[in-house]
Amino acid sequence: METENKTSVGQITGLKEKVVTSIKQVYDPEIPVDVYELGLIYEITIYPVNNVYVLMTLTSPNCPSAEFIPSEVKDKIQQIQGVNNVEVELTFDPPYSQDMMSEAAKLELGFL
Repeated sequence: METENKTSVGQITGLKEKVVTSIKQVYDPEIPVDVYELGLIYEITIYPVNNVYVLMTLTSPNCPSAEFIPSEVKDKIQQIQGVNNVEVELTFDPPYSQDMMSEAAKLELGFL
């Protein structure tokens, strides 16, 4: 039983890494940094039977790409072999700030 549990945790960790890699292929069209490094992804949860839940935000509630970016995130994750259902939820709480960016994103955008 213990070995079975370790395998499940390893599989979930591996799938989560694939999800992050897929999300890193999605860019805000106005910013040359992917949405993961921008800090727009608040939560990634892998549920049993490889269902994926992503809680994310946008740089602003009036973002012109408001419909495009979440649907592209969902599409990229659905392309991962073995993923069943993908739910992407959009939130503006907490509101996005530049402090959420990774060091790499800040460097790319000249904030460091």
